[in-house]
Amino acid sequence: MKASRIAAAGAVAGAAVLAVSSPCFAHVSVQPEGEAAKGGYAVVGFKVPNERDDASTTKLEVTFPSDHPLSSVLPQPVEGWDIKVTKSRLAEPLEVHGKKIDEAVTKVTWTAKGEGIKPGFFQKFPVSVGTLPENTDQLVFKALQTYSSKEVVRWIEVPQEGQDEPDNPAPVLALTAPAEDGHGHGAAADDDEASDDAEKASAETSAASGDDSGGTDTTARVLGVVGIVVGAAGVAYGVLAGRRRTA
Repeated sequence: MKASRIAAAGAVAGAAVLAVSSPCFAHVSVQPEGEAAKGGYAVVGFKVPNERDDASTTKLEVTFPSDHPLSSVLPQPVEGWDIKVTKSRLAEPLEVHGKKIDEAVTKVTWTAKGEGIKPGFFQKFPVSVGTLPENTDQLVFKALQTYSSKEVVRWIEVPQEGQDEPDNPAPVLALTAPAEDGHGHGAAADDDEASDDAEKASAETSAASGDDSGGTDTTARVLGVVGIVVGAAGVAYGVLAGRRRTA
């Protein structure tokens, strides 16, 4: 009895240890470098972990949202991987910087040249995207992950608010509020400040000029009075000298 109880307790403890130590399965996700602000551009990275211990990840296919097409999609080269960008014609053209764009990237595919992502590792695939839409809070990118065993995992289930995360959630990019562009306001403020400084400097220069003019006028007046006094003294001296000669 004691032996059976000990064996049962050991089995329960072992199961508990396995339950605690078993790793949580990761999935393909997308995260921005910094923020992904509405109406702007961002560099996002698709993070792909390898969940298998007997196969490598050899391909990643990411489908870009058709309900919010992006006019610019530029993948960054990744060593050891070939990149294919697929474009499709849009039902409704986009207007970007005054130009109409009638096609957009709908899929980017990364294919390993060698072994790919080995078991126990992950890989990031960076992409520059824009212009990010302003009429939604998130973008959903459905992804297919292919293993060297030919297994394909479809990360395409859209998570729903208030519900448990699905078994194969699609990568979701959360968008933040539009970035405030303070450059114009700041430039205007700088111009106003510079204008005020210029007016102040001009006023100071005028005041200084006024002071100099006042000093010059005063000096001229003093010299004029001195000249008159000297002249009068000269005339008086001449008159007195003439009288002495006559006498």
